[in-house]
Amino acid sequence: MKKTKELNKMGNQLFSTRVVHNKLNQHTALNSKATPIYQTSSFTFRDLEHLESYYAGETPYLYTRENNPNTDELGQAVANLEGAEAGAAASSGISAIMAGILSVAQAGDHVVTAEDIYGGTHQLITKQLLSFGIEYTMVSFADPGAVRDAIKPNTKLLYTESITNPFLRVEDIDELVKIAREHQIKTMVDNTFATPYLLQPYTQGVDLVAHSATKYIGGHSDVTSGIIAGPEDLIAKAKQKIIGLGTNLSPFEAWLTQRGSKTLALRMKQQSENARHVAEVLNADDAVEKVYYPEGVSERGNGAIVTIELAKQVDYEAFFKSLGWIKLAPTLAGVETTVSYPIRTSHRALTEEEREKLGITDYTIRLSIGIEEAEDIAEQFQQAIRSSIK
Repeated sequence: MKKTKELNKMGNQLFSTRVVHNKLNQHTALNSKATPIYQTSSFTFRDLEHLESYYAGETPYLYTRENNPNTDELGQAVANLEGAEAGAAASSGISAIMAGILSVAQAGDHVVTAEDIYGGTHQLITKQLLSFGIEYTMVSFADPGAVRDAIKPNTKLLYTESITNPFLRVEDIDELVKIAREHQIKTMVDNTFATPYLLQPYTQGVDLVAHSATKYIGGHSDVTSGIIAGPEDLIAKAKQKIIGLGTNLSPFEAWLTQRGSKTLALRMKQQSENARHVAEVLNADDAVEKVYYPEGVSERGNGAIVTIELAKQVDYEAFFKSLGWIKLAPTLAGVETTVSYPIRTSHRALTEEEREKLGITDYTIRLSIGIEEAEDIAEQFQQAIRSSIK
């Protein structure tokens, strides 16, 4: 695998520079420093000949459900950060994942997915895509043999997350790509937790990379959006799914997400450093049974999510009432530190048996570490724990 510095260098610019100046040349004669918001449902034409030029590929925009300068810029910007050829924006992370899967699989096909994935994706695969006629098998991707055994003649895709939700297992991307190439099938990785600041799976051979851009790409908890990035042929197919199924992103939300992305490097650096500190402090706390925090993700850090298992002497309901300025939320990755409760939010739809197999219990809590002072974050969690001991 290439060195992190080489992976993050694009042209003559390193990642932290590239992410700030990552914009497309817009179709306007005005020299606007910031990308304008093309808040329009459609684009107009001089005459019928001009209209036909759109269908001939000579004019770029017709109708915002199909494409828009803001959504185009966001999709390509994230693709650039991932080192991918092309990218498409969608209305949410789940929309992007769905479009990615449908770009390689159809009725009668089969996908193999990691079992320890986000609950919303679990529901997409086991309920929604099943209704499309796409079969699935979920296995532990920590066991390469289990992955190989799950592959069938009609398998088209291996799907996983670069850092899994909620227990933060770091996927072996090189092994995943090796298995896929042995069987001539595609790979897709949700890179939401790592972001391209830490990992760029496409440069390791992954075919499709998905993001819930609602999270770290946008970064400010004020937008819902998703990105799918990969080679031009697959992204063209994915984009047609986004258009046909009506899961396109609005221009304003694309603009907000792209604006947020410019501070990705700064936020991820601070949040990852804070998360490491919090993980170390809570790991030394006797009232915390276990701390899950990945190691060796990247030279830049290991991410901003920490998952803990509270000890049984802690009243977990009292813990949530004692968090003070730390908020309980069903999502993650904003600049403010929050907590979520997987058993009642992200993984609520899983059966009790499925949660038990994954190890999700009443005492499992996922911490999304923000940009506040690390000492303040750790102290607030410790105070909440101390206030909740039975």
